[in-house]
Amino acid sequence: MSEPLLSVEGLYTNYGKIQILRDVSLTVGAGEVVALLGLNGAGKTTTMRSIIGLTPPRAGRVRYGGRDITRWPAYKVARLGVGYVPEGRRMFRDLTTLENLQLAENGRGGAWTIARVLEQLPKLGELRGRKSGRLSGGEQEMLSIGRALVSNPTLLLVDEPSQGLAPLIVEDVYRILRELKATGVAILLVEQNALLALHIADRAYVMDSGRIVHGGPAAELAADRNRIRTLMGLDAAVG
Repeated sequence: MSEPLLSVEGLYTNYGKIQILRDVSLTVGAGEVVALLGLNGAGKTTTMRSIIGLTPPRAGRVRYGGRDITRWPAYKVARLGVGYVPEGRRMFRDLTTLENLQLAENGRGGAWTIARVLEQLPKLGELRGRKSGRLSGGEQEMLSIGRALVSNPTLLLVDEPSQGLAPLIVEDVYRILRELKATGVAILLVEQNALLALHIADRAYVMDSGRIVHGGPAAELAADRNRIRTLMGLDAAVG
């Protein structure tokens, strides 16, 4: 069996003296979509930040493409082909939509050019000259995804892409994620809406209190609504 594209082994991560992650291990195969589910505060975002290098783990190991990248700075991880769509979007608010995309290009080349992003996300094309700080939440989410796409990632980490967005915008976001999956881009997807994530994912992990408490095929978990509620709480979005 070939080595996973991403392998996370036994991560422990702290914020100051507060321990957030406890022995977190997961894998993402080449071209695979993996959902990372759990309640708010379960440790999902910290897991992503530990992978990308924004919050280095205290212990454990992160391997990407067979290379140990544990505690690498985020810019070096990005150069390897790891894209990140953070929760809360985080962009250069005084720069235009187009300028944000231009800054995100990293020279690796590939199918996702700025022109293609603007074609696939036409609303961004209409707003190319508007400062990103004046965009709506949905428009900012599109821009955040577009910035990740123009880096032509092999692995994309996506944190809460549907949070606070109108249903039509969510449809556009997931259309792009499905297209990425079809082209072979691997995705690690954090999402509060369990079924939304499970319908696109191949496998799923569920976190609770900084630990992985479940892992398995996404289709099996999606078919068991009671199991989802047990793992994620009664308020989980299960349709």
